[in-house]
Amino acid sequence: MSTVVKFANPSPADTGSDPEQPQISHADSFVELEDVTVTYGRGKNVVRALDTTTLRVKAGDFVALVGPSGCGKSTILKLVGHLIGASSGYVYVAGREVGAEPVRIGMAFQNPTLLPWLKIRDNVMLPLKIVPPFRGEYRTKRKTEFRDRCDALLKQVGLDGFGDKYPWQLSGGMLQRASLCRALIHDPQLLLLDEPFGALDQFTREELWAIMQELWMTRKPTVLLVTHDLREAGYLANRICVMRARPGQIIDDSQIEFPRPRTMAMTYEPEFVALNQRLRELIVEARGAPAASAIPEATP
Repeated sequence: MSTVVKFANPSPADTGSDPEQPQISHADSFVELEDVTVTYGRGKNVVRALDTTTLRVKAGDFVALVGPSGCGKSTILKLVGHLIGASSGYVYVAGREVGAEPVRIGMAFQNPTLLPWLKIRDNVMLPLKIVPPFRGEYRTKRKTEFRDRCDALLKQVGLDGFGDKYPWQLSGGMLQRASLCRALIHDPQLLLLDEPFGALDQFTREELWAIMQELWMTRKPTVLLVTHDLREAGYLANRICVMRARPGQIIDDSQIEFPRPRTMAMTYEPEFVALNQRLRELIVEARGAPAASAIPEATP
């Protein structure tokens, strides 16, 4: 297998702008975190969830965030999705501070969170009812163009004929497929995935990796994926960022250039196994490594 894997090894004390990391200019960045920190609580209850972090992601890139539990992976997704604000630093999406520029965002989580009283097709079409510019056309197109768009997407993920079923009539893997369709139905520029396959059995998970890869290759949204599964990260992502234990910070940024489309057989090749082992060693080390710029958990 012809493979190129480029590694960068920033120090844990670094702010995330190590010159050896994959270089993306400000002009090329679709998502950018610049010296961002996130602190929760006050006084004795203060907790720094994210230490000084810089991350640049170009449009159409697929970046996986891995690291110990509680290291700030989901915090980065929330920052980019404008669900929380940074305590310091700046977050940019589409060239402007997050929230300033209308950006279509799709989200999928570990639990599908479909509305049980709506049929699968209606669940999938919800973003078209809410997100501009589609919401202005929803009433006139929901039974024609939008329905066709939904059914084509359901067919692509193997749910052809299930649009009229209710969520309780589908298995967990089928619900997660529908959740991915809902995240993609409005052609998002940015796709935020927070362990969307974590609750599934291994066989179903691997099947959905292939579907997710196909969806990304055909639609090319910018993707941020949070996962604890290193095989999943290597199979799906173009870059893998390793984070240390809280206060979280990116300590390694690896460019992954396995050829696409990737297959499950490739995940057993020596180069892929070596990548997984290297990431595992970094995470084990990061789990117990002291944070060089950490603030105390409690302040007077």
